[in-house]
Amino acid sequence: MIQQFEKVAVIGAGTMGNGIAHVFAQHGYAVNLIDVDQAALDRGMATIAKNLDRQVKKELLTAAEKAATLARLTPMVDLETGIVDRHLVVEAATERLELKLKIFQTLDAHAPAGAILASNTSSISITKIASVTQRSGQVIGMHFMNPVPVMKLVEVISGYDTTDETREAILELSRDLGKVPVPANDYPGFVANRILMPMINEAIYAYFEGVAGVEEIDTIMKLGMAHPMGPLQLADFIGLDVCLAIMEVLYDGLGNPKYAPCPLLRNMVTAGHLGRKTGKGFYSYA
Repeated sequence: MIQQFEKVAVIGAGTMGNGIAHVFAQHGYAVNLIDVDQAALDRGMATIAKNLDRQVKKELLTAAEKAATLARLTPMVDLETGIVDRHLVVEAATERLELKLKIFQTLDAHAPAGAILASNTSSISITKIASVTQRSGQVIGMHFMNPVPVMKLVEVISGYDTTDETREAILELSRDLGKVPVPANDYPGFVANRILMPMINEAIYAYFEGVAGVEEIDTIMKLGMAHPMGPLQLADFIGLDVCLAIMEVLYDGLGNPKYAPCPLLRNMVTAGHLGRKTGKGFYSYA
């Protein structure tokens, strides 16, 4: 554990938030997991317990280490109270700019002056998020990959004002979490989603235009390109609403028609077919 970041808060108890909280707590950090929805908190804590059980079963952790990890986690619904003594706050809320800006204004007002404020955003500008704070040099992107306890990569994104000290501290912290941090600059989609999402969008276009069926497209990419998961299955796993939000950031930010979201993607999101989390997307999960 790096003493500088002994106390951490994670905002959002969803898929990414509970995974981030899990990893921090497992590596010795005291974590406040904060969400405005108590039911979401309960689900997040249950997910962490289930994933820890899986690690114990695989002999990656002992039962004592599981118990110690859970003891370091404090679920909370009060954002202001939950961040008042934290050294690092990681925001992992829904991928909506207005929501993130509101959260960061609150973080800036109530977190200690020396605290670093990080966002797990997968595409939204760190510079724009930092602009609503009085500590833009201490705002940075920590883009974890899903599932967080398993995936090694953390994309570390510096905004326009992010200081070298902040970046180096977060790179060191990421390594302490057993991750491989890779720095990137603040442009729409950063690196991971600037490359991944257009591929997913093109796969949706191929299905939309009748080039091949869902399973055929995924099989070709798995067997032909050695992808562990086909792009349409991966879109369901990520959430089609998240895919659409990222494509819109790319399209709006880069102004290139090649980033225009496929009409089928828009229709599926409008209809509420968002993938695994709703039970139906390109595949059925009933």
